[in-house]
Parts: sequence; structure tokens; C-alpha cells
Amino acid sequence: MIELKNVSKTYPNGTKGLKNVNITIDEGEFVVIVGLSGAGKSTLLRSINRLNDVTEGEIIVNGKSITAAKGKALRQSRQDIGMIFQNFNLIKRSSVLRNVLSGRVGYHGTLRTILNLFPKDDVELALRALERVNILEKAYTRASELSGGQQQRVSIARALAQEASVILADEPTASLDPLTTKQVMDDLKKINTEDNITTVVNLHFIDLAREYATRIIGMRAGEIVFDGPVSEATDEKFAEIYGRPIQEDELLGEELDEQASEPTR
Repeated sequence: MIELKNVSKTYPNGTKGLKNVNITIDEGEFVVIVGLSGAGKSTLLRSINRLNDVTEGEIIVNGKSITAAKGKALRQSRQDIGMIFQNFNLIKRSSVLRNVLSGRVGYHGTLRTILNLFPKDDVELALRALERVNILEKAYTRASELSGGQQQRVSIARALAQEASVILADEPTASLDPLTTKQVMDDLKKINTEDNITTVVNLHFIDLAREYATRIIGMRAGEIVFDGPVSEATDEKFAEIYGRPIQEDELLGEELDEQASEPTR
């Protein structure tokens, strides 16, 4: 499904974001990438859909080289890759439904998109996506009026409406409280399991990685330093990934336990 072959990324200032990365991610996997800030997690994720161009190597998604793709071929490849951002990346003044429908832009011409003339089938698809993440009642609410957790669920619904076979999520819970974090991760895991959508998530919290991933990839200074199942991701392995013992602010379990009895937002 996703293959990186000898991928390296050097920024104009000489910083090496990725160093000879070789990984293969199979269809339906739920992969969590962990590492310190600056380890290369976001660079790796953003290279998979060409938000970053790599310096060397090749990235293949669904059997096609996204690094070599241009024009229409690149747009078609990106259409199959849903992206969820830390800052939600929504049009705040637009309705929730309109934001979800933006996932359908790649299927239509520019004029139809500008005039918001989406077919009925697209609207129904968007509404079903909102229902799956439990915010259908917010469809006609302005995105700016939603809580952070609700906005992130809109982002997930947008990827569903896009009918992507791959979802990339770059620190999707970084700005959320622990309880809302669990709700968003539950949504991602549910979609991964029910729809067999390959999911790759960058996370800061070790407990979340262990709870939701089928596979954990550890990065340090642009290199892959661990790649294996959750069962092998011991505290000692995480200490090797981070280059030091695990700290309390890298765990989430206790905070979740404290908030477990709070009402769901």
C-alpha cells in the first residue's frame, strides 16, 4: 500500500529531515510513528502525499510513484490520501457540511466547487460521514462554533467523504484534552477496522501508541530506529527511541483514568 525506498530529505539550510528511510506499510495497518519533536515524523508523513518533496528516493502509494507524479497524476494520487492536521485545517466561517464536502473537490471541476454545486450523492455521502463520527447534528453549524474535538472529527469526516484508502494524521490530538483525545483516536481506529483504511498517525503519547497501533515505528534524527509490533514496544525500546528514559508528559494513561467518568462532549 505504501512503500518508501531509500528516502532522504535535506532542507535548504542543510538540515536532514529524513535519512535513507526504507519502510513498507501494508493495506489496513494502523501504524503509529513516535519520536521527539524534530525526529522527522511530520517530514515523513507529509512526504507520503507530496506536501514535502523528498531529496532522494521514491515513495509508492497504491502501486504508483507519488514522487514521480505530476499534474493530473499527482492530483489523482493525492485524492486517495486523506490528511488530518494538528490544527484541523478547516474553513472556520463555513458550515461543517461544507468543510466535509471539500473532501469531494478532487472529483469535480473548479467552477462547480466554487459555486458549491455538489451533487446530491456527495451531500448524502458527507452527511453519512458526519454520522459515523457522531456529529451529524452539527452539519449546518459554522465550524468556528465547534470544540476542538468536534473540529477534529470534522476533519476525519472529510477524509471519509474523500473516500481515501489511506489516512495520514499528523499529531491529530496535540491540541486536545485527554478525554477528547480518546474519542478522536477511537474514531480513527473504528474507521481503520471497519473500512480497512490504511492509517498512519504521528503521536506524542506512548500510551496511545500502545493502545491503538498494530505497529509502531520509532524515529530519531530522521532515521527509523524501531519498527515492530506493539508487543515489542517496551519501555526500554521507547527509551532507545527517545534517547532517554520515558517522562511523565509522554504518557496519557493516568489522565484518561481520571477523566473516564466525565460526560462525553
